[in-house]
Amino acid sequence: MICSELLQGLTYRCDKDISGLEISAVVNNTGKVTEGCLFICIAGSKFDAHEKAAEVAAAGASVIVTEKEIALPEGTQAVEVRVENTRYAMALISAAWFGHPAKKLKTVGITGTKGKTTTTFLIRDMLTRAGKKCGLIGTIEYIIGEEHIHASNTTPESYDLQEMLAKMVEKGCDSVVMEVSSQALMLHRTAGIDFDIGIFTNLEADHIGEHEHKDFADYLHCKSLLFRQCRLGIVNADDAHCGDVIKDHSCELLRYGFSEGADLRALNLAYIRKPGALGVFFDTEGMLAMHAEIANPGRFSVYNALCAIAVANALGCETDVIAQALKSAKVKGRIEMLPVSEKYTLMIDYAHNAMALKSLLATLRDYRPARLVCLFGCGGNRARDRRFEMGEVSGKLADLTIITSDNPRDEDPQAIIDDIKTGIAKTDGEYIEIIDRREAIRYAMEHADDGDIIVLAGKGHEDYQEIKGVKYPMDERDIVRDIAAELYGNA
Repeated sequence: MICSELLQGLTYRCDKDISGLEISAVVNNTGKVTEGCLFICIAGSKFDAHEKAAEVAAAGASVIVTEKEIALPEGTQAVEVRVENTRYAMALISAAWFGHPAKKLKTVGITGTKGKTTTTFLIRDMLTRAGKKCGLIGTIEYIIGEEHIHASNTTPESYDLQEMLAKMVEKGCDSVVMEVSSQALMLHRTAGIDFDIGIFTNLEADHIGEHEHKDFADYLHCKSLLFRQCRLGIVNADDAHCGDVIKDHSCELLRYGFSEGADLRALNLAYIRKPGALGVFFDTEGMLAMHAEIANPGRFSVYNALCAIAVANALGCETDVIAQALKSAKVKGRIEMLPVSEKYTLMIDYAHNAMALKSLLATLRDYRPARLVCLFGCGGNRARDRRFEMGEVSGKLADLTIITSDNPRDEDPQAIIDDIKTGIAKTDGEYIEIIDRREAIRYAMEHADDGDIIVLAGKGHEDYQEIKGVKYPMDERDIVRDIAAELYGNA
């Protein structure tokens, strides 16, 4: 591909005419430089490729895209192209390199603090049932045609993202639904994609700190960027920050929620409790009138469902298809019910901070369990405040807390448990500590009473436990299955 096609849409400065220069590859990794490639210098938190520009030139790069001064040896054949932001440039260059695949797909991007993953899978299920071939990019996995790939980032780097979109087109996909994280928006990973639909689920203080967002205002601002690069925005009208998120939007808007005046409104909410399962009934009015049943509990599940309904309706899905998808919805590690016994309800959820745990436990309280049992641990090498906060939340809302290990990483598991106990000590909550997570799960199941709701929190979709830099296989579904086989003779 010639250089002028790759640089189209960018403002840049270059001392030579390189418009007709043939480029052999687009690269941003110093270890992958090839003869005749275009190399993009990215300044990361731990490594700045600008410092390796001379080595990149010596390795055969024809063009080096920079945002700051570099030192090139005399006589080098490499040409420097200076841009304002190399991450933004990489997104546009990558889109051009792969033939602008997003323009060949119906694109749906979802941002928000909670609900992105569940809503993404809901929408994909609805579109698939409607006969569409929909790709998915998110926290749990990337789905390209029939291929399922373990996710490394919620939203991949722009080059990888564009490569995935190109593969989706190649595999015959006609649409894609993706989680768009605030980090992705801040780092321009989705730049150059004109989303058909952009979604806002909700906003709460999260991802604030070193290497993330400097404060809540920055976090909110990054979320808002999605609504300047989409045609239709579908937003949660009930969220307190909705107005700020869409303040400078450039798209048409549809609102969903329980509020009067929402374009899609939920009403007649009723909770469902069956042996080993929880759910919700509700009706909708406005842009679509229907009766819905969800196989997930609580009011927040209704918000996820409303969002998915609005998207599916906008993309032409029939009402019966939408209803079927909602009724059978199941997302790995997101309020995932494991029907092991009719006398109690057992579920796995990814809640791994105080905000998520509080929302989950408060929701489950509405189902009036005989006891609400919360089993969780906290990750090592992470902020200690999270441990205190989660301990306090569980102590206040659960009848019994079983404190155990999560991913201790390089820390002593007992030290992490002691921090959690510091939080619980602020409450009157009953607790026990069992450091081995398998044994903790066994205890919860062996001591379950009729009508209990048991939550295994924190691991969610993860199928490993990380200890001292090593990831050991550990899937809670397998653990529960094996214990159920021993206790009840079923799997």
